[in-house]
Amino acid sequence: MIIQESGEMYLETILVLSREKECVRSVDIARKLGYSKPSVTRAMKNLKEDGYIDIDSFGYITLEDKGREVADRIYERHMILTKCLVSLGIDPQIAEEDACRIEHIISDETFRRIREYTDSIH
Repeated sequence: MIIQESGEMYLETILVLSREKECVRSVDIARKLGYSKPSVTRAMKNLKEDGYIDIDSFGYITLEDKGREVADRIYERHMILTKCLVSLGIDPQIAEEDACRIEHIISDETFRRIREYTDSIH
């Protein structure tokens, strides 16, 4: 199953939040992304139904294996693209925002080359 960009964003956000705090809830995701809680709740329901996340009886959200795989892939792209753009002299805030958009549409081949390039300069 191919996951949409919004699903990738949610999974990456769950990953990032889980590194910052012990428990992740829909309200945490809504705050982080600036989305409404009902929108996040609806998205979490879909991600759970598709097997990307689990939501326990307390509302705590964890990544299932396939959700973690997507989140790790998107997070890696985000970090490497940001690093590459900053190395080109782009303001870190702008680089971060641009990387967030690019990470979802870039081909595997192009990303692999950017990773190789970024690794070679640092």
